[in-house]
Amino acid sequence: MPSTEVQRIILLVALGIVGYLLVYNWTQDYDTSAPPPPPTTFDAPSADLPTPTMPAQDVPPLTAEGTDDVPGEDFAASSSSPTSDLPLPVVQEQPRLVHVYTPTLHVAIDLAGGDVVGVRLPAYPTDVGSGIPLTLLDRQPHHVYIAQSGLTGRDGLDKAGGRPLYSGDRSEYRIDSGSLDVTLRHEAEGLSVVKRFRFEAEDYLIGVEYEIVNRGQAPFQGRLFAQLKRDASRPEEDGAMNMGPRPYVGAAFTTPDSRYEKIDFEDIDESPFRVETQGCWSAILQHYFIAAWIGNENDLNAYNGRRLGDGNYAVGFVGPEIVVPPGQTGTASTHLYAGPKIQRNLEAAAPNLYLTVDYGLLWWLSVPLFYVLDAIHSVVGNWGVAIILLTLVVKLLLYPLASAGFRSMAKMKQVMPQVQRLRERHAGDRNKLSQEMMALYRKEGANPLGGCLPLLLQMPVFFALYWVLYESVELRQAPFILWIEDLAVRDPWLVLPLLYGASFWVMQLMQPPPPDPMQAKVMKMMPILFTVLFVFFPAGLVLYWLVNNVLSLAQQWYITHRLEKETAAKAA
Repeated sequence: MPSTEVQRIILLVALGIVGYLLVYNWTQDYDTSAPPPPPTTFDAPSADLPTPTMPAQDVPPLTAEGTDDVPGEDFAASSSSPTSDLPLPVVQEQPRLVHVYTPTLHVAIDLAGGDVVGVRLPAYPTDVGSGIPLTLLDRQPHHVYIAQSGLTGRDGLDKAGGRPLYSGDRSEYRIDSGSLDVTLRHEAEGLSVVKRFRFEAEDYLIGVEYEIVNRGQAPFQGRLFAQLKRDASRPEEDGAMNMGPRPYVGAAFTTPDSRYEKIDFEDIDESPFRVETQGCWSAILQHYFIAAWIGNENDLNAYNGRRLGDGNYAVGFVGPEIVVPPGQTGTASTHLYAGPKIQRNLEAAAPNLYLTVDYGLLWWLSVPLFYVLDAIHSVVGNWGVAIILLTLVVKLLLYPLASAGFRSMAKMKQVMPQVQRLRERHAGDRNKLSQEMMALYRKEGANPLGGCLPLLLQMPVFFALYWVLYESVELRQAPFILWIEDLAVRDPWLVLPLLYGASFWVMQLMQPPPPDPMQAKVMKMMPILFTVLFVFFPAGLVLYWLVNNVLSLAQQWYITHRLEKETAAKAA
């Protein structure tokens, strides 16, 4: 009959196999992630990207965006002007859409107000192999996320009661390289306004410029406003995470007091946000993607976040007052970034915008780690291999600390039989037991806490690396090997979590058991608990922890083997 220890091992293996089968069948039969609903801003996509059309009944009238979409003078910068009694511009009930296709963006612009009401990202499909571009901005009956801009203030075209209707030269534009200008026009009494969108073929940054020609008898006075309008729902892509840290979805600003300040929708519910600052930006974030309005660096802008009457949220800014004398032409401009959180692109778009790739308190460690990971990937061409090599580099750099910790644990394992004999000998005298154990530790050069401090010093590096792997859009849908087609979602065959659990269990066998029996029982359960937990984590993160464990095992075996040789040499 097998020994008790062998029976326990067999039971643990059997329990692991049963757990694997249960979790695998659960993920196959009860996966609650629903396919995204069909968009209304764009037609169903196809390989040859036909010209999208939007049924008239799906296009809301100008006043359907909510009566308080346009920010009033209370959200403008310090100086203000009286409101004009000019009548609102007459608009059509059903505006058209203008579609723009570039290699990086598929954009829908509503001629009512010239708002960006749809953005798709062709380089980022919704699922591996689907070919359907991810939808970032969209206007649907159940989901609103659009980028609005206009002219408000005394003589502005955009009022709380309605928006101007622009006319365009074409309904569709396409470019494969270079730049493209999309021009919209609106004529009002004594006023001619051109709204121009500038697209670059390989960029996610969209330029927006107003050209105001005053043909009237009085000076034009207005302000540029730009804002993101969104509901509080979470993106469909969050369903892939299931467990682990929940990605932040909400507003973010850069202010004079903070280079990166997150404002939850719940905080906006309690109190509207408002701050005046030079330049800067306002954004709405989700896990891998961002939309941000960027103010001109020389302008004093009034940034705000508020809840609208229709229950949605507006996050943006109102620029300084624009005064155009009669017979003169004035301009106002801003930029919209809508795309993935690629750090180099964000750095080029606006100061501090790269901080929206949120590594938390350890950003100062995470940023250089990411650039090392990116450099390795540029050589090997596989993000999974890059993770393995980066983990190896980090382990080599931290080897002196790890060596001290593993050496201390190895010595503790050597003296454990003597410690156990002391416990049996002085079971009724705690003071005597403590004295004898301290004397033994001094004699053998062992330290019960010697393995803790070096490991604690390593933890900031490993947590920083964890956030690098968690936040980097580059790992989204990045394949590794064979069955792992996406490092940003869980391992479909659960191989990596099971290997991680096995490596955890072997590490425990090589370490001295805890002195407390209850603690020892809990530690024996840790490999199982962590294996179940890691089933729901992205494969890239589990790969990192697995490689880290394997390298730790190799270090621990090498140090223990060397210490045993040293002990044998001394005994001889």
